[in-house]
Amino acid sequence: MCVPLSAAGLSLALLLVFLVGGAWAEKVLYSFGEGFDPSKLPTRDAVLSLVQRDGKAALQVHTGHSQDWPGLDLPARFGPWDLSAFAHVAMDVRNTGGNPVEVYLRVDNPGADGLRNCLTSKLPLKPGAADTVTVELQRKPAWTESIKLFGMRGSPLGLEGGPTIDPAFVVNLVVFVARPREDHTFEISNVRAAGEYRQPPEAGMDAERFFPFIDEFGQYIHRDWPGKTHSLADFAARRQEEEADLQAHPGPRDWDQYGGWAAGPQLEATGFFRVQKYEGKWWLVDPEGRLFWSHGADCVNPWEGTTPLDEREHWFRNLPSPDSEFAACYGQAGRVVHGYYQGRNPRTFDFARANLMRKYGADFQGPFADISHRRLRSWGMNTIANWSDEGIYLQRRTPYVVSVWFGGKMLEGSQGYWGQFRDVFDPSFAEAVRTAMAGQVGKSAGDPWCIGYFVDNEISWGDDTSLAIAALISPPEQVAKQVFVTDLQAKYGTIEALNRAWGTDHASWDALLQHREPPDASKAREDLLAFYTKTADTYFRTIRSAVKEVAPNQLYLGCRFAWVNEVVADAAGRYCDIVSYNLYRRSVADFRHLGSADVPLIIGEFHFGALDRGMFHTGLVPVSNQEERAAAYRDYVRGALANPAFVGTGWFKYMDEATTGRPLDEENYQIGLVDCCDTPYPETIAAVREVGYGMYEYRLNAR
Repeated sequence: MCVPLSAAGLSLALLLVFLVGGAWAEKVLYSFGEGFDPSKLPTRDAVLSLVQRDGKAALQVHTGHSQDWPGLDLPARFGPWDLSAFAHVAMDVRNTGGNPVEVYLRVDNPGADGLRNCLTSKLPLKPGAADTVTVELQRKPAWTESIKLFGMRGSPLGLEGGPTIDPAFVVNLVVFVARPREDHTFEISNVRAAGEYRQPPEAGMDAERFFPFIDEFGQYIHRDWPGKTHSLADFAARRQEEEADLQAHPGPRDWDQYGGWAAGPQLEATGFFRVQKYEGKWWLVDPEGRLFWSHGADCVNPWEGTTPLDEREHWFRNLPSPDSEFAACYGQAGRVVHGYYQGRNPRTFDFARANLMRKYGADFQGPFADISHRRLRSWGMNTIANWSDEGIYLQRRTPYVVSVWFGGKMLEGSQGYWGQFRDVFDPSFAEAVRTAMAGQVGKSAGDPWCIGYFVDNEISWGDDTSLAIAALISPPEQVAKQVFVTDLQAKYGTIEALNRAWGTDHASWDALLQHREPPDASKAREDLLAFYTKTADTYFRTIRSAVKEVAPNQLYLGCRFAWVNEVVADAAGRYCDIVSYNLYRRSVADFRHLGSADVPLIIGEFHFGALDRGMFHTGLVPVSNQEERAAAYRDYVRGALANPAFVGTGWFKYMDEATTGRPLDEENYQIGLVDCCDTPYPETIAAVREVGYGMYEYRLNAR
């Protein structure tokens, strides 16, 4: 999507607007008033026209769906814009169409191609809604040569390895819709650079001044912020303050012991959680027969602060001695999937565990479990969601879900972000799932407090032929490949018939089995799609059987889709009691299951993060500050409550990630309900309470 600089004659308003006292407020990049000619703008499958709304000019954009990136360019006519004084580029957008739309705004340096030399942000809008899309002008870190940072996704001065641009040399803006399946109509206006950019205090520091930059509590040294822990005395003070808060807010009065709606309708009580459609909306029903909507937090556990030490010991101030009372906080990474330490097992230190010891004592597990249950109830949450500690959820004080992991032979020709796909036809697949579920006997299986099981997470399903192609390019001993070839032999009878259909020249069926190259996907599509469908069906059917064999009264919650297609979504709908998605976006109010069936849905993960509390990365959905984070939480969960398909949300996650990155994949996101010192974020907690305490009436009455 690299766009050349246009020299077309454009009527632009290039105006500096000043605040009182001469400070920069904003710089108008485009306005669409009298004399503006939209026909001069480069477009892709888009029709432009000028409109007036409330006495102000706007540009109406009608995009088709014959191209992947329909939209328009807003090039800098008089040479590059120098936006170095500004924090972001913003554009007002109104959805005037009849369907939801996500409008993207991209800011380009020369050579932009959609990945490099550009920055992009998006804005989801319901029909009739209006808002502002903002692109933060992320700069290259202003380090001196002596400072080397690695092993984390965000650094004090920017995203390590992430997209950056030179704000002094912006040549183009791109407005587009991504891979639409239908036409869209929206209006844009007031395209501007705004917000004062302030160079961070670390800029220009040399290594001697900068290191160490993490204190003994795992926090950033060179800045201060509300809620930062400055001394050991703060732990005791915060514990006392929170105790008063929990006593003042013991939890919603209209809940039963499970967090179901005791004041609401009485339905059939089965002694276990189940799903039911009530007044046009899907609900969970708790063991006592009360309507239940799962409002939860992921990763309720005490081990979120682990970070690598190898080659980075000088980053940390006053690390405890390995033979001190904090010896158990030292460890070694067992799995590194992405990043600097990939392929290695670096030494680690767990700041979260150390801080819990400082706050609750050496035997912190009991007090931490107790306050976690009390917090969730007080905050209006009724579910210990995915990735949580069984020592906490098996206390049976808060309903919970369980993560189930299993082994089995991998499909050699497959690939994915978290690893290869499993060979669902190999006997090891079913055996591994049954073995994993057998481990729940005497624990969660048959427990009324257990809602159900997530099995797997964010596996890479690819497109609707990818796993079939993966089977064909696997070695001949791959069971999935053998099953596929047997299916083809049953359909075609002779290898010559297959060759005619696929345009291939295999000498025999055995030759096809030995062959490791993919076929022409267009010619073989019908057969590829059929085997992909069989793979998806076998995956979900096999897992459901294993779950119900051990825990017939618990719910099968699926595999938390991050990437999915319609074939897989249909298969999930056939076998899952609830289909799960991880949905990192601003709103799910209009989200629809990709499958054809009307099934209940649950959100396994979502979050928002900001950079105003000492962390270096916002996570997957950035916001500007804690106030905006709280508002985003409120809007997101209420959107889910208003959506008749959803039966719950799980916030990812309970505690912030390590400031300097977790070993698995370098994530160091500000996404916790509490920070690394176990201090709750008050703005977000207020929003969680507001939503949770009123969620049942809100959902029942939402239209």
